[in-house]
Amino acid sequence: QVQLVESGGGLVQVGGSLRLSCAASGSIFHIMFLGWYRQAPGKQRELVATITSSHSTNYAGSVKGRFTIYRDNVRNTVYLQMNSLKPEDTAVYYCAADYTASTPYRYWGQGTQVTVSS
Repeated sequence: QVQLVESGGGLVQVGGSLRLSCAASGSIFHIMFLGWYRQAPGKQRELVATITSSHSTNYAGSVKGRFTIYRDNVRNTVYLQMNSLKPEDTAVYYCAADYTASTPYRYWGQGTQVTVSS
């Protein structure tokens, strides 16, 4: 059973930074496709960033240049470094994973709230 646990969310001012972490257990982590999604109030869940087992990354246009996804296969953890945060980045952020690149991924964390105040 794959389990994903996010941490690192919180309240930050405009222009600030946060780093989200997602620790995985019960998985063959190093071969997994990993992603971060977010859902703002009243909006659909959207893809933020993905990273493959070979560390190739992909980003939503709205976060490109500000957010960085990376993984640590020793700690079985995927991170999302968020810089230059904007109020529109406010959302619940979810970690997701699967053994294939097909979305939506099958395994999800419980989410962590990120609030950017202006």
